[in-house]
Amino acid sequence: MYDNKLTPVGKLRLPGINIRTRMLILIFISAIYLFGILIWGFYMEESLYEVSYTHKFIPPGLEHPFGTDFMGRDMFYRSIKGLSTSLVIGVLASAVSSILALLLGIAAATIGGKFDQFVNWCVDCCMGLPHLVLLVLISFMLDRGVKGVAIAVALTHWPELTRIVRAEVLQIRSSQYVQLSYKAGKSKFWVAKEHMVPHVLPTYLIGLVLLFPHAIMHEAALTFLGFGLPAESPAIGAILSEAMVHIATGKWWLALFPGLLLLIAVILFDVIGENLKKLLNPNSGNE
Repeated sequence: MYDNKLTPVGKLRLPGINIRTRMLILIFISAIYLFGILIWGFYMEESLYEVSYTHKFIPPGLEHPFGTDFMGRDMFYRSIKGLSTSLVIGVLASAVSSILALLLGIAAATIGGKFDQFVNWCVDCCMGLPHLVLLVLISFMLDRGVKGVAIAVALTHWPELTRIVRAEVLQIRSSQYVQLSYKAGKSKFWVAKEHMVPHVLPTYLIGLVLLFPHAIMHEAALTFLGFGLPAESPAIGAILSEAMVHIATGKWWLALFPGLLLLIAVILFDVIGENLKKLLNPNSGNE
């Protein structure tokens, strides 16, 4: 049954919150969870996951929710610390990469000419190479570790966002208010700051959030392959790499719980990004 043959009557009578409010609630819950993990791991004491050979390979239980590893370390606290480390590296690297993409995208579209061709050439070169291979090469050249992983992730995640920002700027470069600014004697820097940046800011914020899960996964992949953080550091990639040695002997908890924590973090970042994209979409104002 419909009113005016357009809107379902039942839909109008349903009490509760609208779609935009539900999006905000999802974003808030996801952000609180991720921020809580980040802060908890950052201030966690090493004594909570220290070596204790008398507690080796204890299955998950009340005392050790995620069990213990081959050195008797509590896997719950070690996984929280490892995920926090991955979040820190991923967030910092994504922020640097996104700022680089914003600057290059706006500059390429605003300046044009040879500089635009050079930026497009750099984007094509980076996107033409296998991503993981490029990450491994950069991290290996920088002697691995936190510094090598962070720089490798930051230098390989900007091309796609650069293309998106450049396309957005090209759409408004020929608009009347931009052309009037040029005729009024405004410089390209002023036009970029006053007109281009506000226009691409929503796209930039969405791209920044959606870069986080990629950065976290690639940091974990580098460490898992041995080209990232050292094995003794509490990082998700290192934990999963160690777990592969013992998983065939029935120690399933060594890989299951750290892997689930990483998966949940990636999914929550994706939830934030997708809902943020819908909130910033002008058409969502009708929902």
